[in-house]
Amino acid sequence: MTLRPHMTGFTLLELVVVMAIAAILMLVGVPSYRYFTTSNRMSSEVNGLLGDLQFARYEAIKEGQNVTVCPSTDGSTCSATNTWNNGWIVQSNNGGTAATLRYQRAFTGTDSFTSTTGVQSIAFNREGFASGLTSSTVTFSLHDSTSNTAYTRCLAVGIAGLLTTQTNGQSTGSGQSCS
Repeated sequence: MTLRPHMTGFTLLELVVVMAIAAILMLVGVPSYRYFTTSNRMSSEVNGLLGDLQFARYEAIKEGQNVTVCPSTDGSTCSATNTWNNGWIVQSNNGGTAATLRYQRAFTGTDSFTSTTGVQSIAFNREGFASGLTSSTVTFSLHDSTSNTAYTRCLAVGIAGLLTTQTNGQSTGSGQSCS
């Protein structure tokens, strides 16, 4: 009787099965990962403006003077536009002299962030009420570069200073839908 040496390794069939399982996992995982990263980026961008609006309202109440949030490309002056994806600033208005408190740079991607009613700035007074709104509630819409509505985010600003965020299809509280 002859002894055969014990051989180790993978058979071709085992290797093909493992590769098939890996391919299936990639087919399921990559689209989910893309949605996850894009959705998080969009939420982060809308939350940036939300945080700066909350900061401006707090500063207006704390300091007892108007604080304005407006689009800006240079970090020191307001731009006469309703396009907010190019950056914005938070300015304290003390006796006609504007001091920049915060500056948000332009988005690195090609997402578009605009106010639906053409609002070019929002000012909070010492009571925390918003002025410069064209209606009792103004909605800012954030759209990704592919115009996929699943990624759309909205920020609603009420005249009483109420700030809310929504995803596509949710009501903004003023009868409008985030779209």
